[in-house]
Amino acid sequence: MSTKACIVLANGQVFEGKSFGAQGCITGETVFTTGMTGYLETLTDPSYYGQIVTQTFPLIGNYGIIPSDFESSQSHVRGYIVRSWCEIPSNFRCSSTIDSFLKQNNIIGLYDIDTRALTKVLREAGVMNGMLISGETEEARMAYDALKDPVRKRDLLKKIAAYRIEHAVESVTCDAVKIEKCAEEIFAESAKYRSVPVTPDGLKINSQKTAMKDGLGKKVVLWDFGAKANIRRELLKRGVTVQTVPSTATAQQILDLHPDGIMLTNGPGDPQDNRDIIKNLKDLCESAVPIFGICLGHQILALARGGKTMKLKYGHRGANQPVKQLSSGRVYISSQNHGYAVETDCLPKNSVMSFVNTNDGTCEGLTYTDIPAFSVQFHPEASSGPLDTGFLFDEFIKLINNPSLFKNYKTSYKLVDFTSYFKNTGNAGSIR
Repeated sequence: MSTKACIVLANGQVFEGKSFGAQGCITGETVFTTGMTGYLETLTDPSYYGQIVTQTFPLIGNYGIIPSDFESSQSHVRGYIVRSWCEIPSNFRCSSTIDSFLKQNNIIGLYDIDTRALTKVLREAGVMNGMLISGETEEARMAYDALKDPVRKRDLLKKIAAYRIEHAVESVTCDAVKIEKCAEEIFAESAKYRSVPVTPDGLKINSQKTAMKDGLGKKVVLWDFGAKANIRRELLKRGVTVQTVPSTATAQQILDLHPDGIMLTNGPGDPQDNRDIIKNLKDLCESAVPIFGICLGHQILALARGGKTMKLKYGHRGANQPVKQLSSGRVYISSQNHGYAVETDCLPKNSVMSFVNTNDGTCEGLTYTDIPAFSVQFHPEASSGPLDTGFLFDEFIKLINNPSLFKNYKTSYKLVDFTSYFKNTGNAGSIR
C-alpha cells in the first residue's frame, strides 16, 4: 500500500503525492526531462548525479527494467518523480518493475502529483533544489512536522536552498565499465535490433567487418567523467580498442598508454569544478592526439582552451532537442542531458561553432582549427533520431587515421551571430 510523499521546493512550494521506491528524506537539484521513452537510460545515466529527476511523460515503467539497456551498473539520481508508474510492465526483456529497481538502489520515488505543474514552476523560476519526503521513517516525520511550523519551515527551506552538488565526477567515474562486454558481442546484440553504425547518407552498416575496418589496430583512451556505457559501445562497434581511465588520471598517465585518440565523456556537475582535469587537458591538447568530447567533455575542452561556460535556466534534458549543423544547414533531433553550456560570446580561440540549438541559440558543438579536436554538447550515442548523429563517431575515426584533417576545418563552418538572430525573430528571451 502506498504511503504519502511530497516534494518541497526551495521556494516553499509543496507538491503532495504518494510514495514508491525507497522511503526517507533526500535533498537534491530538481530537474525535468522530456523523454517519452528511455527512462532506464535516464535512471542509470551518471550525469544525473545529485539530481531529483521529474519525468514529464505521464506514464513511466510500462516496459519494466531491462538491465542490458543500462548506461551504468547502478542509478545515481537522488530522487525520482513521475505522474504514474506501471505496476504490471509488458516486455519480453523485462526482469522487474521500476518500483523494485528504485528500492534496490535506495532511491525515493514520488508519484500521483501534477508533474506538468511542477515542470512549469521549474521552467518559469529555473532549476531549484528540493527535498523529497516519503513514508513513515523518523526522518520523514520530522520533516513533515517542520512544514507545519513557520519558523522550522523557514529553516528547512534554507537547508534545502544550501544544497550543492559536490565531488560529482569523482563519485561516478568508471561505473559504466562494470557492465561492458567485448566488441564482437556488442556488435552482435546491436545488429539484432539494427542499432548499427550508419553512414552520413543514412545507410546502416550491418557487416561487422565493414563497420570495424577503419578502426582496427587503433587505441582510444576513454577519459571517464561519468560515461554512459553506449559511448564505449559505439567506439567498439567501429573496431578500436578502448581503454578506460578514471577522471583522476593525469595527462602523462594517458599519454603513457600511447593512444591514437582520446574520448572525453559526459558527466555530472559544474564543469568549472574540475580544475585538475582542465589543467591536464591543456597538456593533452598540446600532444597532437585527436580528441572528441561529448557533453561535459565538450564543456571541459572549451574551458581548457580558454572558453567560458554558464548555467542554463532549466537545462536541456530529453530526446527531442533540435540542433542545426552549420556546415550543411541540416537539423538533427538530439538526445541531451545538461544544465550548463559553453557561452557563445566567449568561445575558445581557434574554435568554430559547428552545431547550434535551434530552440535557444546555445552552442551545441565546436571544432578546433589549431589542434585535431572537436566536441558536441548533445549525445550522438543516445539513438535519438534514432541513429542520425552516430556519424560523429566515424568522424572521430577519420580524424584518428588522418589528424591533419583538422587543418581544413577552419573554412568548413560559417559563423552566425545567433544573439542578433534571436532578437530579430522575437525570441530574445530564449537566450540565457
